[in-house]
Amino acid sequence: MAKVATVPTDERLATTGLARRLLTRPELGAAVGAAAVFTFFALYTEQFATSTGVANMLDPAATLGIMAVAVALLMIGGEFDLSAGVTTASSALIVGMLATELGLNVWAALGVAILFGACVGLLNGILVVRTGLPSFIVTLGTFLMLQGLNLGITKLVTGTVQVRGLKTADGYASAHAVFASTWKIGGGEYRVTILWWLLATAVATWVLLRTRAGNWIFAVGGNATAARTVGVPAARTKILLFVTVSVTASIVGAMLLLRLTSVQANAGIGEEFQYIIAAVIGGCLLTGGYGSAIGAAIGALIFGMAKQGIVFAGWDSDWFQLFLGLLLVLATLLNLYVRRRAEAKK
Repeated sequence: MAKVATVPTDERLATTGLARRLLTRPELGAAVGAAAVFTFFALYTEQFATSTGVANMLDPAATLGIMAVAVALLMIGGEFDLSAGVTTASSALIVGMLATELGLNVWAALGVAILFGACVGLLNGILVVRTGLPSFIVTLGTFLMLQGLNLGITKLVTGTVQVRGLKTADGYASAHAVFASTWKIGGGEYRVTILWWLLATAVATWVLLRTRAGNWIFAVGGNATAARTVGVPAARTKILLFVTVSVTASIVGAMLLLRLTSVQANAGIGEEFQYIIAAVIGGCLLTGGYGSAIGAAIGALIFGMAKQGIVFAGWDSDWFQLFLGLLLVLATLLNLYVRRRAEAKK
C-alpha cells in the first residue's frame, strides 16, 4: 500500500521562500535605492565611478553612517534624539578647549568628552522613561540647552565662536592617526573613519540579531507595555540606547575635530535630521520595532553618493535638499508598502 505524503498543518513548520525573506528585510529598499543612485551618477558623470570619486562619496557617508547606525538602534527602540547633532559639536568643543586652553592631553580630553556624552544620554533617557514625555520634546529641550551652552561658553573661554589650534596639542598625532588618518588606494584618499563606520555597523547588527539585548530593543520599540509584562527591562534598555547615541556623537565630534583641527560653536545643528533620514531610508519605522543597522548604513551611503554626485554633475548644491526630501518620501512609502505586504502574507 502506497504511503500518503503528510503536509504539516502547523504554520510554524512551513518553509519561507527566498523572495519572501528578501521582501521582509528592512534594508531592501535602501539597497535598491543605493544601486539606482550609483548607476545614475556613474552614467551621468565621468569622475563618479573612479577611485577618487568613491573615496569622496565615502568620506561624508562614514561619519554620517556611524551616527545613523546608533540613531537607528534608538529608533528601533521607539525613540528619537534631536540633540544628537549638537552633541557632536559640544564634544568637539570640549576636546578642543581642554586641549588648547588648559593644555590637557588630547586623549584625556576625549575621555572627558565621552563622559559628557554619556551624561547627556543618561539625562535624556531618564527624563523620557521617568516622566513619560515624548522623546521629541525632551531631546528638543536638550538640543536648545546645548546650543546655548556651546555658544556662551565658547565665547567666554576663547573670546570668539571658534576653537582652533588643536594641531599643536599634546597627543594630537596619535589621536589623529586613530580617528582621522587617510590612506591612498588607486589614486583615491580614503579616511580611517570608513573602517570605524563598518565596525559600528557590524557590531550593531550583531547586537540586534544575535543577542538578548537585540530582542529587547525590538520588543520595547514594538510594544513597550507588552515587553514589560514578559520581563524585558524596558526602562534600562531605552536609557542605554540614549547613552549609546550620545557617546557615539561624542566620538564622531572628536573625529571631525581631529580632521579639521578647529570647530565652530554652531556646528552640528541640523545634522540630527540627516541621521534620522538616513535611518528611515534604511528601513527604520518612525513608530519603532522595525529596522536594521545595515539599512541605516546604506542610507548614509546614499547621502554620500548624492552629495558627491551633485558636485561632479556640476548642479547647484541647493538641489541636494530637494533630493533628500524626495528620497525621504519615497523611502517612507516603500517601507509602508513592504510592511503591508509582509503583514498580508502572515
